[in-house]
Amino acid sequence: MSSNISPYEHCKIVCNPDGSITRHLWFPTIKANHMACPGDPVLSKDFTLNAKKKTRIRVYMPTTKLTSNDGDTRIPIIFFYPSTGWIQFNWDSILTNLHCSKLALKVLAIVVDVEYRLVPENKIPAQYEDAMDAILWVREHALDPNGEQWIRDYGDISSCYQYGSGSGGNIAFFVALKATEMELQPLRIAGNIMNQPIFGGMQRTNSELMNPIDQVLPLCVLDLILELSLPEGEDRDHWYSNPMVEGPHTSAISKIGSCLVIGFCGDPLIDRQQDFAQMLVRHGVQIDGRFDIVGFHGIEIVNPEMDALFGIIKDFILRNQP
Repeated sequence: MSSNISPYEHCKIVCNPDGSITRHLWFPTIKANHMACPGDPVLSKDFTLNAKKKTRIRVYMPTTKLTSNDGDTRIPIIFFYPSTGWIQFNWDSILTNLHCSKLALKVLAIVVDVEYRLVPENKIPAQYEDAMDAILWVREHALDPNGEQWIRDYGDISSCYQYGSGSGGNIAFFVALKATEMELQPLRIAGNIMNQPIFGGMQRTNSELMNPIDQVLPLCVLDLILELSLPEGEDRDHWYSNPMVEGPHTSAISKIGSCLVIGFCGDPLIDRQQDFAQMLVRHGVQIDGRFDIVGFHGIEIVNPEMDALFGIIKDFILRNQP
């Protein structure tokens, strides 16, 4: 389907001869805040996740937990995979920092914001590996007497949740599948939250055909980011893009924990997200599907203080507590 939109200009990227891209879109960043000042509701710390891969995590902690007298009561841990469209730096942006801070405060949880490698320099499944590195990091520190104090003393590793938005929603699903093959105990992934997950396919859906030049995610941009993301030679029907197809992932779907799938009818991907939710049901997965008639792809970027979204996530976590 043709359009006058240049996906490269839309994404503010230029392809280089070596296969990398030059990025001209930069989100304003903010440093971690690990020193409590009066009135600070949330603190944060940065850690190197994998020096060789140049990945990091930022851990958010609600100060109400640090100053409470509730003894041994521990709080859930949420692994957050921010929306990057696979291609843009967004891990330590002001928007992501605000979203994670609100999440930690509203849910009363430790939030682990994961910096995952970008495409095309690092094709999928590198991002799934980075997310799993973060899960293993938390497990290691929870069990180590000398581990990071917030994780060791306050986190409930039997009550861990994955939460991803956009490309991060895709990551949350495939890492949930990977987790079924691993011995993570006593860490437990109790639920998976996929907010407007990015999926694709060679056959267009009705919602894609109705929104080919969507202002946020036109089809040419979706096609480009999937082309840059997928293993060389693969098309949009590869299972990393289209989990509806049969693949090596299929047999594990029934083993993943409860899922919350969130979508908005103004998103060109809404049909894929709803089909995905129905596919989970067919595999016997316990699912909560929340599809709002009002909204669009990436709405939380425009409105990061979406109390309704945090309320839905909090309710899901409370229902799936061990």
